[in-house]
Amino acid sequence: MSLRIGMVAGEPSGDLLAARVIKGIAERSEAAGCQGIGGPAMQEQGFQIWHPMNALTVFGYVDALKSLPRLVHTYLDVKRRWLRNPPNVFVGVDAPDFNLRLELQLRQAGIPTVHFVGPSIWAWRYERIHKIRAAVSHMLVLFPFEEAIYQKEGVPVTYVGHPLAQVIPMQPDRKAVRRRLGLDASARILALMPGSRASEIKLLAPRFLQAVQRLQKQDPGLQVLAPMVSAARRNEFQAWLQQYPVANLRILEQSSAANRPAAWDAMEAADAVLVASGTATLEAALFKRPMVISYVLSPAMRRLMAWKSGQEKPTLPWVGLPNILLSDFAVPELLQDEATPEKLAEASWRALTDADHAADVEQRFTQLHQTLLRDTPALAAEAIIRQAEHGAG
Repeated sequence: MSLRIGMVAGEPSGDLLAARVIKGIAERSEAAGCQGIGGPAMQEQGFQIWHPMNALTVFGYVDALKSLPRLVHTYLDVKRRWLRNPPNVFVGVDAPDFNLRLELQLRQAGIPTVHFVGPSIWAWRYERIHKIRAAVSHMLVLFPFEEAIYQKEGVPVTYVGHPLAQVIPMQPDRKAVRRRLGLDASARILALMPGSRASEIKLLAPRFLQAVQRLQKQDPGLQVLAPMVSAARRNEFQAWLQQYPVANLRILEQSSAANRPAAWDAMEAADAVLVASGTATLEAALFKRPMVISYVLSPAMRRLMAWKSGQEKPTLPWVGLPNILLSDFAVPELLQDEATPEKLAEASWRALTDADHAADVEQRFTQLHQTLLRDTPALAAEAIIRQAEHGAG
């Protein structure tokens, strides 16, 4: 059977995820062809790009408003193409605001739709389940607890595991990465990760650096690794570093020649991680590292999120993905007014020095890794092909 698959991925993480799935589909259906919106990793797997993924890339609500004309043009173009020449199945990878709207239109036209990476309805805006039920023929979810949510709501679903669990080693090699980076094997090292967005650097970097200043009064030999996703973030971080200087700090910037993120080197080399809430917390958990999770929103952003979601805070008591997945405060979370340099330093010192805590975290995160470890590309590809053969539902 010759398959035509429409696909939309709107950011780098989605591009990598989709690329692995495209490869899995090709291994099961040589006649399959995929086209739509994507990035370089998808293109390497033979994906035909109609629009580059940065056509959908926005950072925050203000940027989304500025980008609205481009987003509308892109949306109308791909919708027109697929309605005029329907694919056997459409796959939306994350980007729920764009993809769920598109999926509803395509499914109403009789095109099967698969959504990969469930929106975090378990934390914010559970009422989106009604839109998902109408728009999505089949959900593919990354976390095991999500499967029961969609089953309860009558949405066909498959738990496919998290792809990071396949590529991050079950047993990290701290000594090897320290040798490669030229770091002292016996040094005490903290990975400092204040985020990948300008707003995160602005709100978290000064708090994190002041926390490190306090830590280095306790241990003047403390080494710090600060991975940055781009030159822009590095420049913003260095501006704060001039204001709050710390010793023994090394910035790691992602190289185009590197075969893995600079953040992974920092986490694997470190004894502990001070990290902004987000995907990086899951990566730190898969590297089995003690961590302190933090996040701060500006007052304006807090009001905007509360208005859009109808909630003052998430439904769950946890914010960090490792704690959510373990249903427990396995590692501390210091958010908003709690994210003071003093409290961040105190919690980070424990993460760096408490051997019993580190051993407990390693054991729990190893079990978590095993739970998330599935053949994600194969499971996703099989579900997508089945849906193409089954129909819109």
